[in-house]
Amino acid sequence: MKRLSAGLLILFVVLLTPVFTGCDDYGRLGLVKIEGAIYDSEASQKILDDLKTFEEDNSIKGVLVAINSPGGGVATSQEICEAIKRVKKAGKKVVASMSSVAASGGYYVALPADKIVAMPGTMTGSIGVILNFVVYKDLLNKFGIETHTVKSREFKDIGSGFRDPTVKDTLLLKSVIDDVYDQFLNEVVTSRNLPYDSVYAVADGRIMSGRQAYRYGLVDTLGTRDDAHKLLAELCGLAGKPKLVEIPRELSFFEELMESKLGPLFMPSLRYELDLR
Repeated sequence: MKRLSAGLLILFVVLLTPVFTGCDDYGRLGLVKIEGAIYDSEASQKILDDLKTFEEDNSIKGVLVAINSPGGGVATSQEICEAIKRVKKAGKKVVASMSSVAASGGYYVALPADKIVAMPGTMTGSIGVILNFVVYKDLLNKFGIETHTVKSREFKDIGSGFRDPTVKDTLLLKSVIDDVYDQFLNEVVTSRNLPYDSVYAVADGRIMSGRQAYRYGLVDTLGTRDDAHKLLAELCGLAGKPKLVEIPRELSFFEELMESKLGPLFMPSLRYELDLR
């Protein structure tokens, strides 16, 4: 009799489990934060790992990508962009929410989203590519420092600070920049389903507000991250505003110190954002 009661109890618990946990297990939304400059770093790898986890988790129905970034490296931005595309191919919805800044690479990573939400004052756009390098040969000469370079062929030391760039150097680098720019431009045209000419007209590196970007068709709607959260739930066919699941990142002692209230005492910060004072 005791064995029968125990068996019935186990069966009762098993039958009721979906009732209590079904919504949590099969109607969840993931949260991925893209903050600061986008470069090949542990932070960027964390973003890629989180997107992969959400892609493979059947209980995750959609992902909110919260962006506050001025951009960064081309390849890393493209890698995150492709990772978001894979999340969508897995049958999940993606909404990008822009905060203070989502420019250049910060805009690039938002492009695959089903919907892009920006604040009216978000700094976005900056569709373009730039390459900088410092030429310091004259400074070295002032101190009597000479440099000698041995190279296999003409362009091996291109971009070196030990010499002025030649006309050929500039033309070669410009061809590379133009090719990467074309990739960026076509990603915008394809993802946003906009005419090439209308995108090209504003893809001259200019920064624009979220409201301007909305007028150009570069974002879908204006609103807060909370609005983006609700929109994602609607796209996923979920009632209300399901809790966002964020995968925590393990911080080193130094990172914890920098992110605490003591951080500003040790590290000054430069911010690229609209100052309303």
